[in-house]
Amino acid sequence: MAQWHTASDEELARNEQRSGWRTVRKVAPYLWPEDKAWVKYRVVLAMLALLASKAIAVYTPMLYKGAVDALAEDAVSPLALGAVGLTIAYGLARLMANGFQQLRDAVFAKVAQHALRQLALETFEHIHRLSMRYHITRKTGGLSRIIERGVKGVEFLLRFMLFSIGPLILELLLIGVILAVVFDIWYLVVVAVTIGTYVAFTFKVTEWRVKLRRQMNDQDTDANQKAIDSLLNFETVKYFGAEKREAARYDSAMAGYEEAALKTSYSLAFLNFGQSFLITTGLVVVMVMAANGVENGALTVGDFVMVNAYMIQITMPLNFLGTVYREIRQSLVDMGEMFDLLGQPSEVSDAPDAKPIKISKGRIELDNVVFGYDKDRTILKGVSLAVEGGKTVAIVGASGSGKSTIGRLLFRFYDVQDGALRIDGQDVRDVTQESLHDAIGVVPQDTVLFNDTIRYNIAYGLDGATEDDIITAAKAAQIHDFIASLPEGYETAVGERGLKLSGGEKQRVGIARTLLKNPPLLLLDEATSALDTETEQDIKEALAHAGQGRTVITIAHRLSTIAEADRIVVLENGEVVEEGTHTDLLDRRGRYSQLWQRQLSEDAVS
Repeated sequence: MAQWHTASDEELARNEQRSGWRTVRKVAPYLWPEDKAWVKYRVVLAMLALLASKAIAVYTPMLYKGAVDALAEDAVSPLALGAVGLTIAYGLARLMANGFQQLRDAVFAKVAQHALRQLALETFEHIHRLSMRYHITRKTGGLSRIIERGVKGVEFLLRFMLFSIGPLILELLLIGVILAVVFDIWYLVVVAVTIGTYVAFTFKVTEWRVKLRRQMNDQDTDANQKAIDSLLNFETVKYFGAEKREAARYDSAMAGYEEAALKTSYSLAFLNFGQSFLITTGLVVVMVMAANGVENGALTVGDFVMVNAYMIQITMPLNFLGTVYREIRQSLVDMGEMFDLLGQPSEVSDAPDAKPIKISKGRIELDNVVFGYDKDRTILKGVSLAVEGGKTVAIVGASGSGKSTIGRLLFRFYDVQDGALRIDGQDVRDVTQESLHDAIGVVPQDTVLFNDTIRYNIAYGLDGATEDDIITAAKAAQIHDFIASLPEGYETAVGERGLKLSGGEKQRVGIARTLLKNPPLLLLDEATSALDTETEQDIKEALAHAGQGRTVITIAHRLSTIAEADRIVVLENGEVVEEGTHTDLLDRRGRYSQLWQRQLSEDAVS
C-alpha cells in the first residue's frame, strides 16, 4: 500500500514538472514576441538595468571596507578618497544599485501588464468559445477563481523568474568568486555548503508547502462556489427558510479552508526558523574565520566588515528564496489550471472553409436529425421538418420530448450527431457561428438581464444602437410606456439577472432587444410559459408583432399561445408524431388533441 502511495506521489510530481515547463513555454513568447519590437526593447533595457544593479551591489561592500580601513588607519584607500569620501561613495553606490533596480521594475512593468492583459483576454474569449455542454457542467464560482488566480500568476511569474532566481544566482557567483580571490578558498567552501544546504532545505519544505497550498486553494474554490451558488439562488434559499442550512454549508467549506490555512501557517514558521538557523550558522562560521584572520594580522578590520557585508548581502535574497520559489511553484500551478482551461477544445467550432450564412427566404429544414446529450440517451430520433420562409411553426410536446433541443441545435450550441440542419440549403456546420448567431433572434423562457440599466439591456441587441433605435424597439415590445413611467426611465437599474423587474417586464425587455437585433429568423423558446394569463396575452401580442416578416419557430408548453401558428409539429419521445394546423390536429383527435383537452381542464380548475 505504501509503495502505491509513493508511486502516485512521484507520478504527481512528474506531472507537475511537465505542467510547469509547459506553462513556462507558453509564457515565454509574451517576453519575446515576434511582432512587438517594443516588448523586446523593454526586456533588454530591464536586463541591462538588472546587471548594472547587481554589479554595483557586489562592488559596494568594497567601498565599505575601504572606509573602515581608512578610519582604522590600517590601510590607505587606493582611490585616495579618504574615509568621508569612501563613505559618500558607499552611500551613492547603494543608491545607484536601488535606482537601477527601480528602473528595471518600471521598464518591465508595461511588459508584464501587457502579457497579463493578453492572457486574460485570450482566456475570456476562449471561455465564450467553449460549448454549452462544458458550461452547464462547470461551476461559475470555481471557473472565475481559476481565471483570477491564473491571470494574477502571470505578472508574478514573469517578474520573479527574470528578476529573482537568475539575478540571485548571478549575485551568489560573483560574491563567491570575490571571497575565493580576496580571502581564500575555504570561505567559498563554507558559503557554498551553507547555500547548498539552505537551498535543499528550502526546496524540500516548500514542495511540502505547495501541496498544503493546493489543498487550501481547493477548499477556497469550494467555499467560493458554495457562496456564489447560494447567492444566485437567493430567492430559493428564502422560500425554504434555508439560511441557516446555507450558512452551515458555507461554514463547513470554510472550516476545511481554515484547517488547510493553519497547516500552511505552521509549515511557514518551520521553514522560516530552519532557514534562519542554517544562514546564522554559516554566517557565524565565516565571521569566526575572518575574526581569526584579523587577530593573526592576515586581514584588516575592513576585511572583517566586508565579509560580514557580503554574508548579509547573501542572506537577504536567500531569505526570500523560499517565498519566491513557493510563489513561482504556486503561480505555475495556478497558471497550469488556466492553461488547462485554454486547452479545453471547443466542442462546436467553425469549419476551416466556413463562410458567412446567406439568408434569402429564411427556410429552415431538419433532415432526419439524431441527437443526444449523452451517448447512452438519444433525445431526437430522426426528426424531419421544414419551416418555410416567413412562416410560423410551433413545436409542442410533453417535457423531455426534445422541443428545446431543436432550438439549441438551430443556434448551434451543439452539433447534430446524424442527419443535417439547414437554413436556405446551407448546413449550419458549414457556416460561421458568428453569422449564424447574427441571423437568429432568441426569446427564451426566462430572459436573463445584465446588472445594468434598462437602456443597456435593450441596446445589447445591437452594437452602436441609437436612442431612437432603442425607443422604437421598446415600443414594438410594448414596454416603452412602462419605462417612461419609471422615475429614472431608461436609466433604471434592473438588478442582478433582472430581478428588480417582474417576469412580464423582463420578457418585454428581452423581446425589445431581440427586435433591435432585427434577425430574419426568430426562435421563441417557451417565451410565455412562466407568465400569468393576462401578462401572457400582452406578451403574445408583442411576440406576434416581433414575428411579422420573419421565419419563426415557437417552442411552446402552453398551447393557447400557438393556436394561430401556420403549422404545429407534435413531438413525442424525440419523434414527430403529428403535424398540421390547430384545427386539423383537433379534428384528428390524436396526441395534440389530448394535450389541448388536458390544458383546458387544468385552466378550468385553476
